[in-house]
Amino acid sequence: MIYWIASYPKSGNTWLRILLSCYFYTKDGFYDENSLKNIQQFPEKQYFQEFNYNQNIIGDTTKYWLKAQEKINEDKKLRFFKTHNVFGLVNNSHFTNTENSIGCIYIVRDPRNIFTSIKNFYEMDNDKALKWMVNQNQYIYDIHNFEKDGYSDFQFISSWDNNYKSWKLQKKIPVKIIKYEDLLDQTFTIFKEVIEFINLSINSSEPINKQKIKNAVNSTLFSKLQSKEKNEGFSEAILSKKGDKKIPFFFLGPENNWKKILDTNVKNKIVDAFKKNLIELSYSVD
Repeated sequence: MIYWIASYPKSGNTWLRILLSCYFYTKDGFYDENSLKNIQQFPEKQYFQEFNYNQNIIGDTTKYWLKAQEKINEDKKLRFFKTHNVFGLVNNSHFTNTENSIGCIYIVRDPRNIFTSIKNFYEMDNDKALKWMVNQNQYIYDIHNFEKDGYSDFQFISSWDNNYKSWKLQKKIPVKIIKYEDLLDQTFTIFKEVIEFINLSINSSEPINKQKIKNAVNSTLFSKLQSKEKNEGFSEAILSKKGDKKIPFFFLGPENNWKKILDTNVKNKIVDAFKKNLIELSYSVD
């Protein structure tokens, strides 16, 4: 069965995947980038190889979402998958269902800090980044392999608030929503809660390995991940559109503080767009 690690882009999904890969796919909990390969992304081209879709039509893979998941689940093993997709109907096709999914950890992040990361990662100016985040019809795909893969990696992400609400309000699978900021401030405690929720969801009676959690937390501090990327690179970093240099994946992390970075005009526009959900999540709107 599939266990989703879901989020809006640039919300800390990769860090959570790294932590989970340390806990579930290493012996001692220490970070090894190779273990991250155990948590792939869905939708992704590799899962649609046997289906007859047109990779040049936006969203043509949606009609095979469930069939692709059925294929993944044939061996009946537990698998974690990253996704930025909304939960629900797209092109009259369900993203997932109870037959294919067993649970989800959804990580949400203050959109004012996402804004800065989106600007850096997609190389946008303020206006484009804001329009991108409020666009209810927003989707993403692998632009760097477009000539070869087309829209095979299509994900419908919608706007920041719609993405969050789609997973929060669905009733088909159990979901635990965590805030990136809480994971950053109380990493051991929040990650332990995540492991406990996963074990409960999959009816596992295996005791929590606290030492493994500690090792995972200590070996994946942002400063260490950032340093490792500078020295060795990171497999999920992408090339800049402005040259052959890769855009740093681990960009600002804890230093990404909207109160210090964003100008007042941008802050106000983001609050105006998402105020209801900011209040619901106990984010400041001042």
